[in-house]
Amino acid sequence: MENNNAPKHQYFYAVGLSYKKADAETRGKFSLDAASKTKVLQQAQAEGIESLIVTSTCNRTEIYGFAEHPFQLIKLICENSQGSVENFQKVGFVYKNQEAINHMFRVGTGLDSQILGDFEIISQLKNSFKEAKSYGLINTFVDRLINAVIQASKKIKNETEISTGATSVSFASVQYIIRNVENIGNKNILLFGTGKIGRNTCENLVKHTKNEHITLINRTKNKAEKLAGKLNLIVKDYSELHLELQKADVVVVATGAQNPTVDKAILNLKKPLLILDLSIPKNVNENVKEIEGVTLIHMDHLSQITDDTLERRKTHIPAAEAIIEDIKLEFNIWMNGRKHAPIIHALKAKFNDIKENELNFQRKKFSNFDEAQAELISNRIIQKITNHFASHLKNESTSLDESIEWIEKVFQIGLSTPPKMTTSIVEEKYGIHLS
Repeated sequence: MENNNAPKHQYFYAVGLSYKKADAETRGKFSLDAASKTKVLQQAQAEGIESLIVTSTCNRTEIYGFAEHPFQLIKLICENSQGSVENFQKVGFVYKNQEAINHMFRVGTGLDSQILGDFEIISQLKNSFKEAKSYGLINTFVDRLINAVIQASKKIKNETEISTGATSVSFASVQYIIRNVENIGNKNILLFGTGKIGRNTCENLVKHTKNEHITLINRTKNKAEKLAGKLNLIVKDYSELHLELQKADVVVVATGAQNPTVDKAILNLKKPLLILDLSIPKNVNENVKEIEGVTLIHMDHLSQITDDTLERRKTHIPAAEAIIEDIKLEFNIWMNGRKHAPIIHALKAKFNDIKENELNFQRKKFSNFDEAQAELISNRIIQKITNHFASHLKNESTSLDESIEWIEKVFQIGLSTPPKMTTSIVEEKYGIHLS
């Protein structure tokens, strides 16, 4: 009889989508603002998910966590964003166990960033980790993994030149402005939105353009005033946005709004205007391009800009990957040491059950059965066999998850049962295929 109370076998997954397959519009549909990320964590908690980190940036929306099936995590993204399961199937990814671990290392160290060496993602992962921890959604495995990724990120930043020069979306936007706007030092620049990207862009503008005509606008004015005080800039009320747009030569939009905040209806222009939209979802309506003299540039275009700095960074990728491999090896040794223990204990218990059944049979069969001697020999054989299995599982070349599954099947050890929602059920319910 199937034991419905047996613990379910869970795997570590990374699911999500990024700039690699999803354009800015699609990423916008799957983006999760602060409130949505909180809802994901609360829903995960209610559904009994053991450990989970959710992050959503301009370049990616991803969940790292434990589940019986990846659809449990995909569902969390889709139900709390404007994205659909069908669209996720087209642009999303699913990584399992070691592949998921590898992915987190590459993301956290800037190797998977839209602009190589952009280390802003590691602080976003740290914040996501802290929020998940506040909901009790961080187990020992994820705690150790995120700290290993942070360690790798710090070491790569300190020991390689892959992050030399502040190349990021904000830096690339300023480089674009400098290259495409003549006499930039005397132009009127409007920065709308003072979140992290907005702040970084503002600091780069001040540093590299020497412009003294930069105006800040933010929905929450005191945030703009705090930044302006540090950089000696002008702050205007949100209600004056439409007026400041008419004065500007360059507009940088970096807000966190879920819908466009700038469109052609509020533009009454008498001169050319360059607009850079650094927001996800997009915060500038495409219809502004219908106005003569307006140039609209989105971050996906900026990420394609290559220069000598980025080319030099590529030469440091092997050194960065070597650091990742060293730290990942330490993590995997720790993980395998923890992971193989339950199956070895279960295997030993299984052998002891077999031993007891056989000894009971022999007691009944032979009147002069030497129980003590049989017990001693049996225990020594069990120990030697389990030692062989333990050595196999500890070997670096062993595929641990496959070996554990094989041992469970062969010896019928009830550490796990099939997932509640199999791929076939997902296909039947949603009419799609999830690999």
